[in-house]
Amino acid sequence: MSSTTPCLWFDHDGLAAAQLYVSLFPGSAITSTSPGGPDGAPLTVSFDLDGRPYTIINGGPLYPQSEAFSIQVACADQAEVDRYWDGLVADGGTEGQCGWLKDPWGVSWQIVPNRLYELLGDPDRARAGRATNAMMGMKRLVVAELEAAADAPA
Repeated sequence: MSSTTPCLWFDHDGLAAAQLYVSLFPGSAITSTSPGGPDGAPLTVSFDLDGRPYTIINGGPLYPQSEAFSIQVACADQAEVDRYWDGLVADGGTEGQCGWLKDPWGVSWQIVPNRLYELLGDPDRARAGRATNAMMGMKRLVVAELEAAADAPA
């Protein structure tokens, strides 16, 4: 049976990225590395992130990271949003709009509380619209602020 594995292209420090990623997500681990990358780095780093396989290839500076690929993280609550957000922007990451960020290696992440999906799917389209407008003005998504905006009088 076939399977798919996202493969991320890094310049040379994919092992450090994988080490950060697996430290943030419970039940995650680096599963293997192979020699032969630039500057003595592993050529590949395979890891399971939250039960899903990923591979990083340290292929050199040919292909920079881009927002065209992002990893979306559905979070149970604000504490989870904060833990992933803080861990991924630490040491050189950058905050973006609407729950997006770039980690120190330029990989784009969407850190999204499950409550946002509920609010955006609200059958009361005006309520959903107020939540959407609140989201558009945020960097880190804050559940209490999204709910307050959704519940504000029309």
